[in-house]
Amino acid sequence: MPLFDPESLNPGVPRREVFAWAMYDFANSGYTTVVLTAVFNAYFVAVVAGDAPWATLAWTGALSASYLLGMLVMPALGAYADLHARKKLLMGLVTIGCVVATAALALAGPGDLALAVAAIIVSNICFSAGVTLNSAFLPELARPEALGKVSGWGWSLGYLGGLLALALGLGYVLWAQGQGLPATHYVPVTMLITAALFAVAVIPTFTTLRERAAPLGQGTVAGVLRDSTARLWHTLAHIRDFRDFGWLALCGLLYQAGISVVIALAAIYAQQVMNFDTAQTMTLILAVNVTAAIGAFAFGYVQDAIGHKPALALTIAGWIAMVLIAGLATGVGWFWVAANIAGLCMGSSQSAGRAMVGVFAPEHRRAEFYSLWNVALWLSAVIGPLTYGLVTWLTNNNHRLAIVATGLYFVAGLLVLARVDVERGMRAARASAD
Repeated sequence: MPLFDPESLNPGVPRREVFAWAMYDFANSGYTTVVLTAVFNAYFVAVVAGDAPWATLAWTGALSASYLLGMLVMPALGAYADLHARKKLLMGLVTIGCVVATAALALAGPGDLALAVAAIIVSNICFSAGVTLNSAFLPELARPEALGKVSGWGWSLGYLGGLLALALGLGYVLWAQGQGLPATHYVPVTMLITAALFAVAVIPTFTTLRERAAPLGQGTVAGVLRDSTARLWHTLAHIRDFRDFGWLALCGLLYQAGISVVIALAAIYAQQVMNFDTAQTMTLILAVNVTAAIGAFAFGYVQDAIGHKPALALTIAGWIAMVLIAGLATGVGWFWVAANIAGLCMGSSQSAGRAMVGVFAPEHRRAEFYSLWNVALWLSAVIGPLTYGLVTWLTNNNHRLAIVATGLYFVAGLLVLARVDVERGMRAARASAD
């Protein structure tokens, strides 16, 4: 089946528009890959925070603050976007914010803790909001029976974007190391490369993607926020009507808590436990992005073939295996095995969750439901890394124990997923849309 198969798209949706939508995943993935996963997190701990005993906890605390702030504002923004059909406008504003704040990370050097924390908080809030708003376009583009594969197209293209950003950064790092230049020189340059690639690669999205939703309300800014918030609270008050979405959100909170640890702390674990240097860590993450792209693309088809719930359960089981291997690995070879299992599961699990939300979200309320879904994911990004940071702090930097403890979130997520009834959730979404 060809990529961007027209039979998988809603009537009137051209293939070039789906490509433009997926290019947002391509453009923004450099941020998570380079800033959060491969480069700046380890640089923050070792250089900005001076490898202090509290450095890992400070990094996880900065990320947690960004997600907590996002949780306060994003649901209302999502409801606002639905009411006024302004997903694309809001997505443009937060994209600019993420690009500028990522570039600002280049200014952070030894001891610049306040600057680094502020730039991370702003960039991550804007990044997360952009992901939420872009995801809300998915049900407008894909047919209901093809949500998994179309979501997988976006995630797989996204990992290729992360691969490109990391490859460009790694090329510069290797050159700089060959010249004898320190991390305080080449890490800031990788931040500028990441910001520039985001700004350029996102252009097709904003020139081609259409806002198909029609405005559902009018009024002043204060009135819009009041109506949006009231609508959000109405949804939460009637969550029993959407109990399967609620179970899915709880499941997402749990398994994403584990994934958030991998994203935020992979480079730190590699350097602190496996003694990788910056170039080795970037090479590892580069390879993982290849397996993640393969996993996201292929598993989208698997998801539509075997069903959303079995597909998600399979990926969570894969995460449990990864955690056990990583926690017990003493040699580099087994650590590489664990890392590539994480790559395969990373793309597939995130794509599966996004597609399931599209199944459970009523028409005209998609941005709102995706915002609620992302609130669960943001809360997971607070809980997971903070759990890891606290375990390392309380156990004198025992990273192995911390990664194994993280596996409990995946086990809990698998148990909660058993409560989800996909058919019942789809009926609730259709009833609300009627």
